[in-house]
Amino acid sequence: WREKNGAFINREQLKLVKGMGPKSFQQCAGFIRINPLTLSSARATSQSAPAVPDKPVAKKGKGKVGVSIPNSLNPLDQTCIHPESYNVAQRFLSLVGGSVDQIGNACLRQCVENKVKASCVDELARAVDTTPETLQLIIDGLTQPPGFDIRQNFGQADFKRGIVSMSDLQVGAVLTGRVDNTTLFGSFVDIGVGRAGLIHKSNITLDKLPVSQRRRSLALGPGERVEVRVLNVDLQRGRIGLDLIRVLQ
Repeated sequence: WREKNGAFINREQLKLVKGMGPKSFQQCAGFIRINPLTLSSARATSQSAPAVPDKPVAKKGKGKVGVSIPNSLNPLDQTCIHPESYNVAQRFLSLVGGSVDQIGNACLRQCVENKVKASCVDELARAVDTTPETLQLIIDGLTQPPGFDIRQNFGQADFKRGIVSMSDLQVGAVLTGRVDNTTLFGSFVDIGVGRAGLIHKSNITLDKLPVSQRRRSLALGPGERVEVRVLNVDLQRGRIGLDLIRVLQ
């Protein structure tokens, strides 16, 4: 798609890629960010070029209609905030007196940090009608600098020897890994088999978190080392279900 159409300028354009259905988009959108340099380049191009109409997504099947994909830029696409939470992010920005155009700006970071200090995440979450876990991810996304990559400070993951592919996994096996990404439905963990496993949010409970983390939220953060147990392995669909045992210090 990129070779034919050029760089993506927003996450919604992922839906134009052949084979990218609603479920695939939901699962991958949180991992994919629009590079700030791409945004800057696209802004410069859009200012000098005539407007291009939005493209419809072709949908096959009875009763389905095309969905319009915008060609406009969205600064939220360069953050770790999932598209499903954009409406909540907009409400939170209004609450702190900011806008999406200020993302990456020191002034916005200060506004967000001041609001959090003056209140607490739980209270703010109620104010914008969301969960503390989701709001914490939004706060992280709005306060991180442009192009921030949390992996830059990661150490080498400590994977179990002899397990290098999904076919090596057995239900009940205890492994160590590192959280790659956190979504609304759970956390994806790299366990060294070429495919991240999912710890569903129902398996991330207070008693499994260190005491120091129990006051923040139940969401695991990218880069955290964890000990997990394999719940299920679906080789055909490439899915691994994990249970959180504990967070490693």
